[in-house]
Amino acid sequence: MVRSLRFALVCAFVAAPRPTPAQLPDTEWAMHGLDDRERRYSALDQVDRSNVERLDLVWSYAIPKMGARLETTPIVVGGRMFATGPRSTVFALDARTGEELWFWDPGIVDTEMGGPSRCCGDVNRGVAVHGDDVIVGLLDGRLVALDQESGRISWSVQTTPPGTDYSITGAPRVFRGKVIVGNGGAEYGVRGYVTAYDADSGEQLWRTYTVPGNPDDGFESDALAAAADTWSGSWWITGGGGTVWDAIVYDDESNLVYIGTGNGAPWNRDHRSPEGGDNLYLSSIVALDGDTGLMRWYFQSTPGDDWDFTATQPMMLLDLEIDGRERRTIVQAPKNGFFYVVDRVTGDFISAEAFTDDLTWATGVDPETGRPIEVPAARYGTTGRPVWLSPGPTGAHTWPPMAWSEQTGLVYLPAKNTTFYFEMTSDFEYEAGRWNTGTLFRSADRPPRPESNGPPTMLVAWDPVSQREVWRSPGGGENGGALATAGGLVFWGSGPRLVAFDARSGEELWSADVGRGTASPITWALDGVQYVTIAGGRGATSRASDPPTVYTFALDGGR
Repeated sequence: MVRSLRFALVCAFVAAPRPTPAQLPDTEWAMHGLDDRERRYSALDQVDRSNVERLDLVWSYAIPKMGARLETTPIVVGGRMFATGPRSTVFALDARTGEELWFWDPGIVDTEMGGPSRCCGDVNRGVAVHGDDVIVGLLDGRLVALDQESGRISWSVQTTPPGTDYSITGAPRVFRGKVIVGNGGAEYGVRGYVTAYDADSGEQLWRTYTVPGNPDDGFESDALAAAADTWSGSWWITGGGGTVWDAIVYDDESNLVYIGTGNGAPWNRDHRSPEGGDNLYLSSIVALDGDTGLMRWYFQSTPGDDWDFTATQPMMLLDLEIDGRERRTIVQAPKNGFFYVVDRVTGDFISAEAFTDDLTWATGVDPETGRPIEVPAARYGTTGRPVWLSPGPTGAHTWPPMAWSEQTGLVYLPAKNTTFYFEMTSDFEYEAGRWNTGTLFRSADRPPRPESNGPPTMLVAWDPVSQREVWRSPGGGENGGALATAGGLVFWGSGPRLVAFDARSGEELWSADVGRGTASPITWALDGVQYVTIAGGRGATSRASDPPTVYTFALDGGR
């Protein structure tokens, strides 16, 4: 009887007609990854495999500021769209028309003119919304709340020591009345941390460091005291690194905040920690208590990082059936080239497999411990011999977000094949205000670069349970983010295009030119119409040639 009822319900669900435009409810994109789990899967299905070729431009908005590439994920709430542009600018648009409601420019100047240091351009990945405010982290380390209606500052707090080499490029996250933000700057030699603030006032609630500081000053927690045993030398002089410049996700059920930590400062461990060691908590997923910031568990994907293999890449929370039982997992594809599935309650390692074609620094991951099985030659400082390795410091996956589909059970991963020549400098002396990597970027004696085994960029459809690739599509330039929908589609920013694929087969169904440097697509609905939005265009040289622009599409242009 139960089986028949279940069958009838399933049949009724399958047979139910899709909503007509008049029935389609308003659907916001209110959080960075759409929901707390950051899966970037939308239940909207007005746009589907049968009609996606009818997508047409509804409106576009030229961002009135030039600068580096766009990496923003727009937020849509209350009929308004909020996003960031070059140089930490923020703007609000009428979501129906693209009309500018306000534009806020914090006036951040170039490094050469006394502005903040930054590793990799004046990028920003977006805002958070809370109550009547839009909250954004700035390149100069400020966290600012802007009134949604007017764009005026509600509160502002300096999250980093003024005049230091910290920066913020990631989107803040809001949970239970708190806003949490990390920072970047490891290449310059800083000590990583995350901070939680009261989202209404900007008052600091807690701060958690990711690596130990000077032992003579005492340690902020037992976790950092334990970590100090995995370091050697005077690592604190260069800060140690471990910056949390992107990945933050929250599990409301367990009240845990998960952060992904960055590379060491300097890159080369033999300069940073001369006697070796895992150097906790570099290149790790770290679970923190949401109320106190105290560490609950950690999983280190690259112990003793020697290669800038950050674990700051986007993470998502998935409930997966593995070996016959449901597991509450956190998944991540960090720079090092392995796709990880970890128990998000306990931190226990579940599985990992390579998702990139070019991976030569390790032969695999130990199935019991989760530690990479390193190739001896990869430790170029220890051997004293330089070496070409894959991936390189730009990683097999960097900032572009992954997406997951409830329909297929697949993760859609913007991946890369990269190679880099690693050579340790003969000596190292920390110097503030410049990159301190301990590696050489130029060498007259280096041998030819090995040939790549795969495309420079690609979208990989990955089964996180069986840990295998299901399909792939080679890219047409640098990766943007991904989005999956109940219409059986995956959208991906690839080079200058926004592309739509069949989520099951990988067949390309539609594309539109949106300019180089695509950011991350979103989908939302207003007045019975489903829209797809992405920012694209680098705008770093000439406004006329490639302006930074926000594009919004709908079936038949929303007509």
